Amino acid sequence: MLWLKSFHIIFVVTWFAGLFYLPRIFVYHAMAKDPNVTATFKVMERKLLIMTHLGGGLSWLFGIALLSMLPQWLNQGWMQAKLALVLLLSAYHFYCMLIVRQFAHDDVRHHHTWYRWFNEFPTIVLIATVMLVELKPF
Repeated sequence: MLWLKSFHIIFVVTWFAGLFYLPRIFVYHAMAKDPNVTATFKVMERKLLIMTHLGGGLSWLFGIALLSMLPQWLNQGWMQAKLALVLLLSAYHFYCMLIVRQFAHDDVRHHHTWYRWFNEFPTIVLIATVMLVELKPF
């Protein structure tokens, strides 16, 4: 079980790395005016999204494997709250995917300030998730 937990944590870190950096690239992409620079950002976004997909998918896989070994956790409030945050983070991930597609078609829908605020969401989810898992408040 410790192997599963270790791989789950490794891929959660990978997932968060992508979700921290990808929206930061959105900020710079939204500010860019030079077509050569925006082309570079499009490549970076596409490649980083692949890593983010792998991290997210493997986080889910190892998390489900852990829960299958410890199904009693599903009855605990902290785990239910954690799973709600994971669902929110997954929705955020898919919204990032939509933004990458928009930028790929030169469809910049928001000001760079909006993307700066958008970039903060995973930080809040990470803090809340770690607190839930470590403190198990309910």
